[in-house]
Amino acid sequence: MRILGLDAGKKRIGVAVSDTLGITAQPLTYIERTTRKKDIEEIRKLVIEHGVDTIVIGLPIRMDGSHGKEATEVEEFAKSLEKRLSITVVRWDERFSTSAVTRTLIEGDVRREKRRTLVDKLSAAYILQGYLDSRRQEHPLSRT
Repeated sequence: MRILGLDAGKKRIGVAVSDTLGITAQPLTYIERTTRKKDIEEIRKLVIEHGVDTIVIGLPIRMDGSHGKEATEVEEFAKSLEKRLSITVVRWDERFSTSAVTRTLIEGDVRREKRRTLVDKLSAAYILQGYLDSRRQEHPLSRT
């Protein structure tokens, strides 16, 4: 089974997916936000299409470790995903994900217009890869 990574922003949801062994994360797409119901339906389609059994969603925790308005909104969205999709949703600290991806794209000389279309799905891959790496560190002899 695969794992889906989400970076849930206000305008778009970046989406990434793991390989079947749970080793690498690949950027997949982004979803333009409309309504919560439609957003979840789009995610449901991806879950089915890619055989996903777990979702990892980036939780925007503040630098001091506290949860602000954005983290509360993501938490509510994660609970909706769990309820409507009957799937495990892991919350993952996403601090620095967007800034790290943006910095990499700038260093790679990617034009601003192109960065806008890439940053969400690449941030989702960054979040998912962090989660996958942490699982391997916890269970170094396990492949999943």
